Amino acid sequence: MQNNTSQSTALVSNETNQEISHQAPQELQRHLKSRHLTMIALGGTIGTGLFLASGNSIHTAGPGGALLAYSVIGFMVYFVMTSLAEMAAFLPVSGSFSTYATRFVDPALGFALGWNYWYNWAITIASELTAVALLMKFWFPDSPSILWSGLCLILIFLLNYMSVKGFGESEYWFSMIKVVTVIVFLIMGVMMIFGIIGGEYVGFKNFTIGDAPFHGGFMAILGIFMAAGYSFQGTELFGVAAGETDNPSESIPKAVRQVFWRILLFYIFAILVISLLIPYTTPSLASEDVTLSPFTLVFEQAGIAFAASVMNAIILTSVLSAGSSGLYASTRMLRDLAKEGKAPKFLAKLDHRGVPVRALIITSLVGTLAFLTSFFGDGAVYIWLLNASGMSGFIAWLGISISHYRFRKAYIAQGRDLSELPYKAKWFPFGPIFAFGLCLIVILGQNYSAFSGDIDWNGILISYIGLPLFLIVWLGYKFTKKTKVVPLTQCDFEKK
Repeated sequence: MQNNTSQSTALVSNETNQEISHQAPQELQRHLKSRHLTMIALGGTIGTGLFLASGNSIHTAGPGGALLAYSVIGFMVYFVMTSLAEMAAFLPVSGSFSTYATRFVDPALGFALGWNYWYNWAITIASELTAVALLMKFWFPDSPSILWSGLCLILIFLLNYMSVKGFGESEYWFSMIKVVTVIVFLIMGVMMIFGIIGGEYVGFKNFTIGDAPFHGGFMAILGIFMAAGYSFQGTELFGVAAGETDNPSESIPKAVRQVFWRILLFYIFAILVISLLIPYTTPSLASEDVTLSPFTLVFEQAGIAFAASVMNAIILTSVLSAGSSGLYASTRMLRDLAKEGKAPKFLAKLDHRGVPVRALIITSLVGTLAFLTSFFGDGAVYIWLLNASGMSGFIAWLGISISHYRFRKAYIAQGRDLSELPYKAKWFPFGPIFAFGLCLIVILGQNYSAFSGDIDWNGILISYIGLPLFLIVWLGYKFTKKTKVVPLTQCDFEKK
């Protein structure tokens, strides 16, 4: 009798354990490895900004102007990354800088930053769906655009619907393709410069033609600041991914140390190689046609067959990677907003694999609806949606800088020991202050030419619409909820 009782108890216990194991987890699953985090940050920046837009930067400001602009913005991004890394290594959450702004600055700022970032990536998904259709028409010019955009949407949805580890693996290999491409480009470019391949010693002659290395003066360089900033956007993705990283206190500092220097070297060396091999006066550098990409032109000079097709395929993987990463980041941000009561609660629910499927579906639908607006009328609504998200990345960086400054001040004000931080950002407080100041300059200088001569009100409205929208969301929440700046001694450092 006693034996039967123990058996039935064990059976009930076993059934209970099985039931618990099938329940949806309450928190995101920490399945991302250090190599995933590194490639997510690296892959977030290497894309069309490098493969296509770098040529236009050289054409506009000359080789010296482009190198100077990308170097300055690169160091600004370094300070943003170290600021985010210090907070993310100590407090790894998927809400990232939205959560940090809520805890260390003002809940209203956290609310606005979260929705600003979600909107930015949701609209970016729409632009990537458009880009995929254009890229596929390179090979299939008579095919319907909606076919390729639809297939792209299904693919990036499935990559995110899988477990977070599946997303991390796909992003790892997408990024690896881009990294290998840049390395091959740099090696071949250096060999061409010294005449090892291509037959002609190029040297530095193209660096000094005309009014090179600087062309167009300070205003041209200021314009490249903005282009460079857009190229580097995506580095902050590792902060969002920190909430699903298995060992954030070690992997985040490692990712920051590796990624920044690789990004900077890739961009600076790539621009230098392009400048030495292709005169900045070459009109095709200003084109966004993949057949005239500076990478394509250099590969063709090296004698690589089908260079345009190869680059088109690589840029296609970049677009898919950007779309997948954007969907991942916006989904996690929306889920975290819901968890904090700043979005509908049902969006915080996870499935049994730890994936926020409801937030994923809503974000995918918003991106799809934004994309579909490009088919109606003259696409004016779609253009406005894109313009409204244009400066969102810079606003996010601005928020990270403010949050880190307050984080460090509050940490000290509460008597905590800086040596206990898993990662400590260097050059504080210069780093966040410099990043804040430069981001502000770039935001306010979005379309400086519209203010010269006869003021171009339409150009101003198109360029700056994202700023008043952000302020309306921020101040609207602040006044309705009556939030206040959090005193340094009351900032919340608890790891919930």
